[in-house]
Amino acid sequence: MAAYSFDTVIDRKNTNSLKYDFAAERGLPADVLPLWVADMDFRAPEPVLDALHRAVDHGIFGYSEATPEYYGAVSGWFRERFGWETEPEWLVKTPGVVFALATAVRALTEPGDPILIQPPVYYPFFSVIADNGRRVVENRLLYTDGRYTIDFEDFERKITDNRVKLFLLCSPHNPIGRVWTAEELQRLGGICRKHGVLVISDEIHCDFAFPDHPHSIFLRANPELAERAIVCTAPSKTFNLAGLQASNIWIPGRDVRERFCRTLRRSGSAELNLLGLVACQTAYRQGGAWLDACKAYMRENFAFLRTYLAAHIPEIRPVEPEGTYFAWLDCSGLGLSDEKLDELIIHGAKLWLDAGHIFGGDAGQFQRVVLACPRATLELAVERLRKAVEAARSGGGMQ
Repeated sequence: MAAYSFDTVIDRKNTNSLKYDFAAERGLPADVLPLWVADMDFRAPEPVLDALHRAVDHGIFGYSEATPEYYGAVSGWFRERFGWETEPEWLVKTPGVVFALATAVRALTEPGDPILIQPPVYYPFFSVIADNGRRVVENRLLYTDGRYTIDFEDFERKITDNRVKLFLLCSPHNPIGRVWTAEELQRLGGICRKHGVLVISDEIHCDFAFPDHPHSIFLRANPELAERAIVCTAPSKTFNLAGLQASNIWIPGRDVRERFCRTLRRSGSAELNLLGLVACQTAYRQGGAWLDACKAYMRENFAFLRTYLAAHIPEIRPVEPEGTYFAWLDCSGLGLSDEKLDELIIHGAKLWLDAGHIFGGDAGQFQRVVLACPRATLELAVERLRKAVEAARSGGGMQ
């Protein structure tokens, strides 16, 4: 790992960073330490930066399209890393996965239709449904003894009771860090097939499954659903390229793909930007070693966090992750209301985290922490948290 500078703290202030430059605009203290939005505080891989420099030095940024080499880079990544074979006609490029989710909702359902999700879940899942005039149906995940599981009986009951047409799957699951097993995915797929439910699988965090919990592509686990499912992927989380807005959406079924693309055209979206194409192709060709080192570094970050909390703030327990670069913290041991917990985090510790309630599913006692940062940043964050909790203990703010 010595070849990669993940310990380097890079000043991101005054760079138009959503993470670092907009606390005051969002009603937070200007001096909060942000560990909320899911981008990394690491530079992208050097081969990607070199390729972008060459594109910039060329000096022309006209309309651009992907070449066969682009498809070869992306498909090769999923073949080598996940054993998943794709076809060129399956690939539809969009500016982002959330954009693709909203497009799929509009393309494959009608206003008022019920759409199933599994809270606590990435909060845009709620908005892409509600903002498009559809109805959210919840199959809440079960939290028992520090681990989340799927309530399959409730999943099927919600489908039949509500005549659900579409299911938005988060795999690996954000924010809880579960990497669904092939067996779990097959059971979900079987229920959806039985009831004619379309599946949109958001697999943007697929590259962050831990070694003992391999990620299964939904359509590899459920090949019989090829005509009824979409798999959403992107290099954005994997290589810290979110601002370049390039996502790869896999749609094997011709009818579903035509409906999706028709709605995509209505939105006015056409080619991706040149730099996004260049970065994506290069990352999938040359970024593997960087990613492997990055993942190891972030697992060490989690190990540090787990040890620190156990020693200094035992009231806060991290849910053991199987993937992603999040820590999902169970803060119920502090004995605070949801509102007091948010106040402790924001104004006591001066931390900007993602409060659990925004993910739904009665998760108000949780906080999501992004671990894609240098160790020094994480150390500063937990020290702030420790001091805030100690102040609350001594001041009688905790029971």
